Amino acid sequence: MNTVAAGSAWHYRAVALSVVASAVAYLVFSLWAGWQPVSHAVLAVGVGGTVLALGMSLLNYGLRFLRWQTYLRLMEQPVPWRPSLAIYLAGFALTTTPGKAGEALRGVLLKSHGVPWAKSFAAFFSERLSDLCAVVLLTLFGLSLYPQAQPLIFLGLGLVAAGLLVLSQASLLRAVQGWLTRRPGALARLLRAPVQVVLEAQRCHRPAVLAGTTCLSVLAWSAEAVAFHWILLWMGADVPLAFAMFVYALAMLAGAISFMPGGLGGTEAVMVGLLVWKGMPGADAVAATVLIRLATLWFAVGLGAFMLMRLRRAQATV
Repeated sequence: MNTVAAGSAWHYRAVALSVVASAVAYLVFSLWAGWQPVSHAVLAVGVGGTVLALGMSLLNYGLRFLRWQTYLRLMEQPVPWRPSLAIYLAGFALTTTPGKAGEALRGVLLKSHGVPWAKSFAAFFSERLSDLCAVVLLTLFGLSLYPQAQPLIFLGLGLVAAGLLVLSQASLLRAVQGWLTRRPGALARLLRAPVQVVLEAQRCHRPAVLAGTTCLSVLAWSAEAVAFHWILLWMGADVPLAFAMFVYALAMLAGAISFMPGGLGGTEAVMVGLLVWKGMPGADAVAATVLIRLATLWFAVGLGAFMLMRLRRAQATV
């Protein structure tokens, strides 16, 4: 109960505010496209298509959870899979915070399982870097199809390279940590935490581990990209799989780099713009974008909110 109470004051406000703000944004977005194209798209996809798209999203979450468990195990903080899965899914409730930073809520919930802050934040940092690496790799499908995207893709590659370069500097990081430990003052104390997080995250980025987790990440995000392709096909769009995967990955990359809550705005703009560039009518492009975001981002937020409320009720009775 204390674990939940420690963060409930802002966690639940953040959930409510992010959901309401994003729901309003999506209402405006749908009105801009017109209700008719969106309703036609829903009918074209149908119940069976919706179930398949949500199933691919669940596959995405499952593969990412497997990666999460791997990170916790590497940091010698194994958590039984049932409570760990509940905590992992609960983190999705705050996906619509800037840079998905709210997903660090998992660190609050993992405290009751004895996982130190530095290790849970190291796992969170490793996740974000692995996701960025995966979507950058997937954008390579369309590098020749849409050369105008090269600056954004190269920016993503640069961020991944910078992250891996920092993680490779073990001796330097330990020297900085030692220097900060000896320094007095609030600033030195403040800087110790991120340095400790990066040092812990190094365990998750050894070459063999990095290869395995990158494969999981690419498979996870490919699942949602394939669902996006299916939605486009069900709507009658003639879009090759490689281009659909490129559009989805580039949109995710744009959303991540924009640092907007859940990538809102940047992700949708890239998706709609590229689909229109490919020859899809504007209203249909917006409708397809709304559907895939409902089946991925909003499905995750809804599932996360449900699991977060379950955890809250369960711990309140302890």
